[in-house]
Amino acid sequence: MLLHLSTLLRTIHPRANTTRPMARYISRATLISITPIPIGNTPRPNSILPPQTHRFDASKASLFFGRRFHALCGGRWRTGPRPSLRICAAQRDYRRVRRRAPKRKDKELELNVSICMEEELPDDPEILGVAELLRINVPMALKLAFDGLKDSEYKTRDNAISDVGGFQSVELSLMLCNDEFIRKLNKEWRDEDHATDVLSMSQHVPELRLPILMLGDVVISVETAVRQAEERGHTLLDKIRILMIHGLLHLLGFDHEISEEAEVEMEKEEELLLKSLGWAGKGLIQSASDAEINAISNEDKQDDRKREGSLRFYKPKFKYIFCDMDGTLLNSKTQISSTTAKALKEVSSRGVKIVIATGKTRSAVINIFKMVDLAGKDSIVSEFSPGVFCQGLLVYGKQGREIFKGNLDPNVCREACLYSWENRIPLIAYSEDRCFTLFDHPLVDSLHTVYHEPKGEIMPSVEHLLAAGDIQKVIFMDTAEGVATTLRPYWSGAIRDRAAVVQAQPDMLEIVPPGTSKGGGVKFLLDHLGVTPKEIMAIGDGENDIEMLELASLGIALSNGSEKTKAVANLIGASNDEDGAADAIYRNLLMESPYNTCL
Repeated sequence: MLLHLSTLLRTIHPRANTTRPMARYISRATLISITPIPIGNTPRPNSILPPQTHRFDASKASLFFGRRFHALCGGRWRTGPRPSLRICAAQRDYRRVRRRAPKRKDKELELNVSICMEEELPDDPEILGVAELLRINVPMALKLAFDGLKDSEYKTRDNAISDVGGFQSVELSLMLCNDEFIRKLNKEWRDEDHATDVLSMSQHVPELRLPILMLGDVVISVETAVRQAEERGHTLLDKIRILMIHGLLHLLGFDHEISEEAEVEMEKEEELLLKSLGWAGKGLIQSASDAEINAISNEDKQDDRKREGSLRFYKPKFKYIFCDMDGTLLNSKTQISSTTAKALKEVSSRGVKIVIATGKTRSAVINIFKMVDLAGKDSIVSEFSPGVFCQGLLVYGKQGREIFKGNLDPNVCREACLYSWENRIPLIAYSEDRCFTLFDHPLVDSLHTVYHEPKGEIMPSVEHLLAAGDIQKVIFMDTAEGVATTLRPYWSGAIRDRAAVVQAQPDMLEIVPPGTSKGGGVKFLLDHLGVTPKEIMAIGDGENDIEMLELASLGIALSNGSEKTKAVANLIGASNDEDGAADAIYRNLLMESPYNTCL
C-alpha cells in the first residue's frame, strides 16, 4: 500500500535524491487521506489522523504496486506478456492463489483507506472535491463489497480473499492521476505504451498470513475518466465512482475476462453495488459495451470530446507556445477559426503562455485576435504581452516593452524603393506599426484588407518615405511566379551581405537586415524571459519559421508549409485549413495521446 510502505520507500529512495514526478497524499485539512471506519457489532466514532503529505517517485511504482494487475482501456481489456512477478493483466490463463487467510475470533475490523493524488495532477477545485467525497465513498463501497462476500456462491471469483473477519484491519489505496502516470505503469508492468482508465493491483499474499489485509491499489486516470464521463453522460464523480467499484471488485477476485460467465457475474456485482449505494450510472462492463455499440455512429462527436475533454486536469508539457500567424494560426481566408480560437483559449486557461512570432506588425496581430475576442490585457495578445514581430526585427518583452529593434540599411531601402518605382512593382516599407508605399495598387490594398496590416500610407517620393521613420523591412508583392523567377534571384545578388531575403508567402519577398531572423528574435525573447528552449513548443509553416522550429523542444510544421520547413520539424501536422495548429495543441500539449496525424 502506498501509505503502509511510505517509511520504507523514503529510506530506500530519499526525496533529496530525485526530482522525478511524485505522488502526493491530499494534505489539506478538508481532504484527510486516512479514515479508519469500524465494521462490526460495536460501532465507534470515526477517527481521523492529522493531515500530512507523503511523496513517492512515480518511476519506482514497482516497489509499492503489488501482485495482481488489471487494466481497461477504450472499453476492451488488454493483455500483455507476464512480467517476472506474478501480475495478471486480465488474462484467461493466469495463476490464482486460493488459500484462505487464517480465521480469527469475530471482532471489529478497521478499514484504512488512502486517497492520494499524483503530483502532476493540478489542484483543480472539481478534482479536489471529488477526492473529498471519495474519502467517504471508498470505505462505504468497501464495506458493502465485503458484506456481499458473506455466504456468497460466486462460481468464478478467486476466493483468495473470503473471510475478512480473520484480519485485524484492511488497507486500500486509491490514486487519482493523469494519463502520463498510468501510461508509465502500463509500460512498466504490461509492456503496453498507452493510458488506461483504471488499474487494479493486488497486494494480498495469502502465504504471508499477515494480520493486515493489504488489499491493494486502485489507480484512476482523471483525464480518461473525464472524457468517458462526457461521452457517456456522467458527471466526473459518477464516472470515478464507477471506475473505483470496478477496480475494487478486481481486488476482491472478480475477473470478467476469464469467461463469459465471469463477465456476467462481475457485471451483476457492479450493478448491485452501484444500486445499493445509490450512485448513478451503469457498471463499467456494461458502460464499455454500450460505448462500443455507439462508437461508430458517434465517432466524430467522441473524437471532439476526446480532444476537448479533461483539459483542466492535465499539467501541460510546455510553458510556452511560439506560434506563427500566416499559414499557421490563420487559415487560407486569413482568419483564426473558431476551433483554433477555442484551443488557444483552453491552453491559455491552463497557464500556458501563447507568444506570437510573425512577420506581421503587432497592431495587425492585435486586430486579428480582436475578431475572435482573444485580444486585451488579460487575454492572449495585447500591447502588454511579449511577442516577436516583423521577422524578429521588433521584439517586445515583459509588459509589452520594446527590447529589440533592427533597422534596414537606408541605402538598401532606397535601392528597393527606386526599383519599385521604376518597375512598377508594389513595395511596402514597415516602420513599427505603420506601412509606407510609393503608389496605389490593389496588392498594396490587399495587405490591409486581407492580411489586416496597417493601411499603406502613400509617400510622394522616395526621400519622403525614408524620412518618415526608421524602416525595419520592405516587402515586394507580385505573383508567385514573378517572385520566384525575377525578384528573388535579382535581390539575392544585389544586396549581397548588406541585407537578407526572406520568403514567408509565395507571392511576397521580404528584404530584412542581415543577421536577423524570426528565430533570432525568439532567442532574444527567451533570454529576456529566462525561459529555456526545452520549455517551448513552436508551430509554423514558412521558411522563416525554420530556425524557430529547430530551436524549440518540439517543432511542428503544418502540412501546407514549405518542404524545407517540414524537413526540419519534429512533427508534421494537419494543414492550416484543417485547424492544424489547434490539433497540434490538443494532441501534443493538452493531451497525452500520441501525435498521430503526421504525414
